[in-house]
Amino acid sequence: MALAVGTKAPTFTVKDTSGNTVSLSDFAGKTVVLYFYPKDDTPGCTKQACSFRDAQPEYKGKDVVVLGVSADDEASHQAFTAKYNLNFPLLADTDQALIKAYDVDGGGYAKRVTFVISPEGQITHVDASVNTSTHASDILAQLGL
Repeated sequence: MALAVGTKAPTFTVKDTSGNTVSLSDFAGKTVVLYFYPKDDTPGCTKQACSFRDAQPEYKGKDVVVLGVSADDEASHQAFTAKYNLNFPLLADTDQALIKAYDVDGGGYAKRVTFVISPEGQITHVDASVNTSTHASDILAQLGL
């Protein structure tokens, strides 16, 4: 069962698409959309990533950061990002510590669950019923943005 609304978001430090170290604390004061997905370059995951890619101007205009997370490594994320021109970071959770911390372990991969984390570090929304085609706009609607 994924973490519940009202829970303090577990902190993390992992590598992103470009090999940069990324921590939740880097985004203090901003709303973070942390979306977990099973695997790079698969049909549903591609639709979901592209929905966030296409909605990036709306997210950035609202000071919301989008981060995608899977157990894939940096090289896989780089290829996926290049192929679909993704314009937000993907986090490489190769040891699945982040997947386990957010309780979205699907048995070797991440379950498709999205968490919205407030500027204060609290989980304010959890979406475990993702429509991969409309996910980015669904999250904006949930946030009232």
